[in-house]
Amino acid sequence: MSLDPAAPDPFAAGDGASPAWRVKRDCFLQRRDITVGGLVEPSAREVLSTGFESLDRYLPGGGWPLGALTEILTAPGEPGCLWLALPALVELSRRQQWIAMIAPPRIPYAPALAGRGMDTGKILLVHPRARSDALWAVEEALRSDTCSSVLFWLHGPDNKTLRRLQLAAEQGNTLGFCFRPAAGAGQRSTAAVRVRATPAPDGALVDILKVRGGRARRDLALRYADIGYA
Repeated sequence: MSLDPAAPDPFAAGDGASPAWRVKRDCFLQRRDITVGGLVEPSAREVLSTGFESLDRYLPGGGWPLGALTEILTAPGEPGCLWLALPALVELSRRQQWIAMIAPPRIPYAPALAGRGMDTGKILLVHPRARSDALWAVEEALRSDTCSSVLFWLHGPDNKTLRRLQLAAEQGNTLGFCFRPAAGAGQRSTAAVRVRATPAPDGALVDILKVRGGRARRDLALRYADIGYA
């Protein structure tokens, strides 16, 4: 590849007719885990807008992928940045399916969620006694076609466990949110999307650490005000 900065970029995103798009279309059509030149490509999966324009811009298809896991990694003491998932959850609550929250560190404040337009009658809170029970509940909920989304809080799931949960999300076409401590950012993960959220005075700075069909981005400023969250 030419190193001349004035040379045209063979991997530039465009209308789908670039050499990179043709290579991927012709050679890697069935391999969603392979990207060419770090392009953000249209997603073959159904997606749901995150509610944040600056984040949607860097996610294939323009949102969180359904039938997949999304990891949200947070700083110590941060209760999970649930507000990052809130716009998608509000939309999903209108589909008359359960939104399961498994082992949340805090009980969500129902009046605040209802005030943002969520049907709180569709929220299912699960508080397992043991970690093994939590993993079983997460997998069953992800695989079930009665849940539109499953949110769960786990410490230290290994890659084998995440792979099994990813497969369950695919089977149920469920939007899975896995909230983990930011210390796990360096660990391997089969999640389709991994983001790290660092609290800021008016919201959070978000790093996209991994995204299938796209590339990493850093320091996306997301604000509470973008979704009317106080």
